[in-house]
Amino acid sequence: MIHDHRAEKFRQIVENKFQIYNSLFMSLPYDKMTNIGMLLPFLYEESKNGYQKGKTPEGIVEEFFTNHTDLHTEEQKLELLFKIIQYIERQVVLFDSIEDAAFPNLHSESDSGTVTNLFERSLQDHKLEKVREKLRDFTVKIVFTAHPTQFYPSSVQRILHDLRKAITDDSITNIDMLLQQLGKTPFVNKEKPTPIDEALSIIYYLRYVYYDTIGELFTKIKKTFGNEHFHLHEDLIQLGFWPGGDRDGNPFVTADVTKRVSEELRSAILKSYYGNLKDVRRRLSFRGVSEVLGQLSTELYSAIFRNERITAEDILKRLDEAEKILVEQHNSLFLDLLQNFKDRVKIFGTHFATLDIRQDSRIHQQVIDKVYQAKFGKSEADNDEKFNQLIQVSDKINADEFEDIVRDTLINVAQVKEIQLTNGNRGMNRYIISNSDAVKDVMNVYAFFKITGYKDEEINIDIVPLFETMEGLDNSESVMTELYQNPIYKKHLKRRGNQQTIMLGFSDGTKDGGYLKANWEIYKAKEVLTKLSEENGIKVIFFDGRGGPPARGGGKTHDFYASQGKTIANNKIELTIQGQTITSIFGNKEQAKFNFEQLLTAGVENDVFKNSKKDLTEKERALIIELANISYKKYSDLKAHPMFVPYLQEMSTLEYYGKTNIGSRPSKRGGGNELKFEDLRAIPFVGSWSQLKQNVPGFFGFGFAMQQLKEEGRFDEVRELYKGSDFFKTLVLNSMMSMNKSYFPLTYYIKDNTKFGEFWNVLFSEYNLSKDIMLELTGFKMLQEEDPLSRKSVKIREKIVLPLLSIQQYALMKIQKGEGNKEAYEKLVTRSLFGNINASRNSA
Repeated sequence: MIHDHRAEKFRQIVENKFQIYNSLFMSLPYDKMTNIGMLLPFLYEESKNGYQKGKTPEGIVEEFFTNHTDLHTEEQKLELLFKIIQYIERQVVLFDSIEDAAFPNLHSESDSGTVTNLFERSLQDHKLEKVREKLRDFTVKIVFTAHPTQFYPSSVQRILHDLRKAITDDSITNIDMLLQQLGKTPFVNKEKPTPIDEALSIIYYLRYVYYDTIGELFTKIKKTFGNEHFHLHEDLIQLGFWPGGDRDGNPFVTADVTKRVSEELRSAILKSYYGNLKDVRRRLSFRGVSEVLGQLSTELYSAIFRNERITAEDILKRLDEAEKILVEQHNSLFLDLLQNFKDRVKIFGTHFATLDIRQDSRIHQQVIDKVYQAKFGKSEADNDEKFNQLIQVSDKINADEFEDIVRDTLINVAQVKEIQLTNGNRGMNRYIISNSDAVKDVMNVYAFFKITGYKDEEINIDIVPLFETMEGLDNSESVMTELYQNPIYKKHLKRRGNQQTIMLGFSDGTKDGGYLKANWEIYKAKEVLTKLSEENGIKVIFFDGRGGPPARGGGKTHDFYASQGKTIANNKIELTIQGQTITSIFGNKEQAKFNFEQLLTAGVENDVFKNSKKDLTEKERALIIELANISYKKYSDLKAHPMFVPYLQEMSTLEYYGKTNIGSRPSKRGGGNELKFEDLRAIPFVGSWSQLKQNVPGFFGFGFAMQQLKEEGRFDEVRELYKGSDFFKTLVLNSMMSMNKSYFPLTYYIKDNTKFGEFWNVLFSEYNLSKDIMLELTGFKMLQEEDPLSRKSVKIREKIVLPLLSIQQYALMKIQKGEGNKEAYEKLVTRSLFGNINASRNSA
């Protein structure tokens, strides 16, 4: 009933509004974009009907030219296709804005997963004290990454922000003006953004979305659950930050960049305080209080513009002074305003978001090798011996004696202390190691601190291994066992409060092992590492590299965390978000607040409200292992297919990601010309399947595994697993979301291709098999039947971009045939990436 009501509301305030406001495009004075609004529906119909009849994209686009235009030259046709792309990009922005504006009307304060719902449930079940107990030391942390999946330049993001408000107000005049601005604003960066540009783009969200969102949410939770005996801790909701600190595969992130970004974060939070303080002073105009707050305002101004040092403690000292006068002399008038401001200072400190350092373990080893060679005059020693000897070195290594990556790595480590001094210890307190699969990977980083002059007690930083490949996940238990027993590291952990953060990477795991196997291996690794950590007296925190789409480990995030049983440590929920997921899931106050609440309540519910569906029985566990292994074999066979990499290289948009100028990081690892599977970055890899509308990483092998059990007469076991396990159910539903965004008719033409036809048929067969068996398993009549709002959103977005996909495939076919203006067709492919990626935003 609720689903039906919301679906109808969606139709009224999203679908209908889109139709109305979309009509405004028809009369907009776009440069060279007249009549596009009239022609576009014809290209959509030609595409929709043509694909169902098995026509090729080339045939469909050519028929569109013949039937609906009088264009004859290649130049004229290309010009029209570029105009259509520009038009569709703006339609996507309009739909994004309308859907975002509708968010508060489609979600209630008491929805499942909200703080209000948690409170009501805890009262009903007499669990209020247990919820408070959990909230005492629980934390939710969102870490923003610079991974390149955000195709909106900052100028467009600001229009989107204003357009959302105009739509909320139903201001046709403002909407019309903003659409005109949108029509004349470029969607393409002429040059790649620098890491500083990426950082500033996300800092915009910190200042104008998260400062208020997290502050208001903290106040709401405090009022809901707080009492004279219970006070929330300021780390309940945290922010993390990778732009400017994430070196993995990005040569443009240097020690100088990291330092500059730390300064920008500090400046941004002080500016937020300065603005907030103005509002507080407007009310607290009383004798004594006014003078103290005026002094604080002056001190903040000096810290921002004269770079004078100020700490969070300095700010809080002033606020405590003001509060004392307010309580003793002015009847505590407007005390809540002052206390809310104090809470924000406690939450954000002088750092705003914690800047992480991340680098690949293989680069670290190169640095260690060169430093060892320079220090001891030899290179022949095993890796363990190298870090052990370097840790014992008493004199400081001079970074300037080295070049390039060695010098920069050592300078970066040396400046951690300086950043902690200005931004506070929370400003930078961990070093993440990508591709960790051995003890040396963690100990090498410890050695960096020692050789740059840190005493043991001065290393105020957590060293975080990132286990991301199948091999890394397999090795995680032995690596952590050895680390926990290592005398030097054991002492370091004790100084860090016997707490260990372990990062588990979904992106490369899915690319490496396939959807089901990767998810299971991560689940299993968490269980093993939970038990191991408890046995060693260590509080373990899992940090998930969840990314965006289900194929990268994303999907319905609340459902994912709510499905984890008591065998997995639940001390903190921490995950990465990036690109379009930042703007679509956490892009405005209403959505950010809702999604922070969803994460928070998922973690609390897991401990407080026991649910047998969360804990896997031995039988369920054995069945998932069996399914995962069958699925892994199927996916591994696909990866080993001689056409796997060539198919992506020649038939998809993989080669064009690097030309989009959306991220500072190169689109592949390795410098050679020959593309190898291991060099593929997860984002271009998953993105290329998405552009083909095949979404292979989100389902391949899953359906095959279930079908094999069905053929053995064991499908009832799978049905029981789906009904009995929240974890398995979440995997199925997220996979169905991936499939719902697939559209194989777009590439029907490849089935007859002499080189790739057989490979395409392998993909198509598995898609059909997976779709059919998952519908049979769930009893649904259609994919995403249980989530009508997402289904409707996907349907409209897919309709908007279908002509765009036709153009993209048309251009790819021309390039493959070597026909016409190759450079222009390559530009068409690159430009068509933008709208399609932006349109798939609701994937997390």
